This record gives sequence, structure tokens and C-alpha cells, in this order.
Amino acid sequence: MARLAGVNLPNEKRLEIGLTYIFGIGRTTANKIIQRLGLKPDMKCKDLAEAEVNQLRKIIESEIRTEGELKRDILANIKRLKEINSYRGSRHSKRLPVRGQRTKTNSRTVRGNVRKTAGSGKKPAAQKT
Repeated sequence: MARLAGVNLPNEKRLEIGLTYIFGIGRTTANKIIQRLGLKPDMKCKDLAEAEVNQLRKIIESEIRTEGELKRDILANIKRLKEINSYRGSRHSKRLPVRGQRTKTNSRTVRGNVRKTAGSGKKPAAQKT
């Protein structure tokens, strides 16, 4: 089982998909990394040789922000938006949608207004014995 950036790659998945288990690496980035190293995207993660794993590790650690580092950057950006009192920062602090989505009908659970589905209002019929 290959371990890259603190994440165990799933053995039975294709390499292209297995790399996306790392936070910060999507399909496009995974394909670019695979092409750069000259690997086959269809090979399984369990078929990686130790040298190939080391090459992957070197590229991912040196050139791509992943996992903890990326999460810290994202949180720092959100904190900056809150500190400068921007509209987006205020939406983050109120835990509302930031990117212009409607809030009248959607995002009810975020706003704490969870509605239960109404039944027919009839009581269940008594069973005959």
C-alpha cells in the first residue's frame, strides 16, 4: 500500500483515481503528474514499484500544496476575508452560502430551519380483529 502526503492510496483503484484521494489533487492534476512521470493511468496503485512511489512523493511534496498546508491556506484566506469585513467574509462568519446561491428555499439546514415533511393529517385506521 503506497502512502503519499500522509494518505494511503487504495490498492484496487486505478492510479489516476487513487491520487485524487489526496486533498488538493484532482483528476487533472493527477493526470499531469502521471504523464510527467511516464506512468500508465490504468495501472493499479498496488502495482507501483518503490522507485515510482518515491518519484510521485518527490513531485507531490515539492511542487503541489496538499493536505494540511492547503487547508491552512484556505482557512487563512477565509480569516483574511472576515478581518477586512468583506461581504464574503460576513457570509462565512454567518455560515451562509458565499457564492450567491439562493437562501429562500435552499440551504435550510445551514440556517437551522429544518422543516419536516407534512403527512396527510389522518390518523392511522384502527385494525380490525
